[in-house]
Amino acid sequence: MAVRRAVLSDAHVDRASARTTAFTADFQDLITRYAWGEIWTRPGLDRRMRSAVTLTALVAGGHWDELAMHVRAARRNGLSVEEIGEVLLQTAIYCSVPTANHAFAVAQAVLAEDGEI
Repeated sequence: MAVRRAVLSDAHVDRASARTTAFTADFQDLITRYAWGEIWTRPGLDRRMRSAVTLTALVAGGHWDELAMHVRAARRNGLSVEEIGEVLLQTAIYCSVPTANHAFAVAQAVLAEDGEI
């Protein structure tokens, strides 16, 4: 949970926890234990690299709400606005130009909302 809070923010985790129901509790437990307890804590990649990989995977899968959340996480993990742009530019070649175009729109909205651009 500490890593989840560090990457996504206390506010995000608190909102997710508040929305947890009996129906979603097992899923919340699963992502906390495996995504945040097993994968994000492995020593092989630092959080900056994990954020870059995560942004790419979310773009490839068209997971726009998660992309917005992880753009903020990438900034918390030390990626610059320019580096986020480079990651998204890379996705234009490997994920498609239309997909990258949408990813840039999502990221720009998040970064503008947060006063980053």
